[in-house]
Amino acid sequence: MPLLPSHPAAAPTGQPPDTEAVRRHLASRALRPGRTGVVGLELERHVVDVAEPLRPVDWRRLTGALTGLQPPAGSSVTLEPGGQVELSTPPASGVAAAVEVLRRDAAVVDAALAEAGLALLSVGADPVRAPVRINPGARYAAMESYFRAVGHGRDGAAMMCSTAALQLNVEAGPAGRLGDRLTHLHRLLPVLIALAGCSPLLGGRDTGMRSARQGVWQRLDPGRCAPWLRDGDPAAAWAEFALAAPVMLVRSERTGAPQPVHAPVPLVDWVRGRHLLDGRCPTLADVDLHLSTLWPPVRLRGWLELRVLDTVPAAWWPGLAAVVATVLDDVAAADRAAEAAEPVAQRHGVAARDGISDPALGRAARGLVAAALPAVPAVLRPDVERWAELLDSGRTPADLVRNLARRTDAAGCLLAEELR
Repeated sequence: MPLLPSHPAAAPTGQPPDTEAVRRHLASRALRPGRTGVVGLELERHVVDVAEPLRPVDWRRLTGALTGLQPPAGSSVTLEPGGQVELSTPPASGVAAAVEVLRRDAAVVDAALAEAGLALLSVGADPVRAPVRINPGARYAAMESYFRAVGHGRDGAAMMCSTAALQLNVEAGPAGRLGDRLTHLHRLLPVLIALAGCSPLLGGRDTGMRSARQGVWQRLDPGRCAPWLRDGDPAAAWAEFALAAPVMLVRSERTGAPQPVHAPVPLVDWVRGRHLLDGRCPTLADVDLHLSTLWPPVRLRGWLELRVLDTVPAAWWPGLAAVVATVLDDVAAADRAAEAAEPVAQRHGVAARDGISDPALGRAARGLVAAALPAVPAVLRPDVERWAELLDSGRTPADLVRNLARRTDAAGCLLAEELR
């Protein structure tokens, strides 16, 4: 049955929790001071049936290929709604160590899938196939239902089933610099979007964008996906963002299963008893579930989770990870990067549409890579130098995808070795 918000009941189950206690709970989970330099990587990739690349991959076949697989360097393997395979590394001491872990574990996953006749495609959006949810998980079914109900069905389906990201997780930083570090990261977002754009095609059409994936995220349910940072205490700002965001899912007290909310109910309205969901007031466990459905460009999880980077092919993601981690964690590189990014700090939409073809964003992207290059670990310097050469030619991975699509058919685009 659809779960709709009810009007305040005469005899609700439980009493409304204290709003200030919930606000403190949200703020306490936002940022955990820590030393910079620790890096975790998450890489999502689209799965393709080599024999029938245009068809959705069978769920049982995909899960069977991965059953019992234990990546040797310790990454975890999860499957997204459209079957995208995600590898998440444990925290590593430096970006070079994180890249090495991800490279080792990705090779093992690739080999296991190849034995089952499956391949992985490393671009920010599925260039050919329509979004199809193959993961039967109850959470994803509820998310799909929520997006349809609140008028975001098309973008919700694309986000869930047709997009893939490279995410960086870094420490929040020293206690006295949390706000400065977050402000710096938000200032870099348009340049990072332009640099990492690798999804000009989506669902069989050329979108005219460098990052159709970011186009989806920038349109989707702004109350949970838009930038949230403002002046002042960042943990307090995060708490206000979470309280204002609409509740997507509620875990049923009767069945324990996640149920979708089919109308916009801000968390604060549920907390204050203005609306009841599942016939009751929320618990802190409900608040934590709500936090798991917030996806702004930078998400606070105690650490900082950067969510704006498209997945790019294996030839490019190590250098991209190195650039981003360096301009966040190396003081001198961060200062140079901030100067390069300042003129375009508000150009998020332009970055998704035009990428580095916008002259100001092109200068900023080249400046960002130049800022990182002297400070990146030596083992990753060749990967970053390749980025510098690519940018000097006026191109990014988005151009490589578009040019390949013009040279080949749909199946060839999905199976191209250069997009692995």
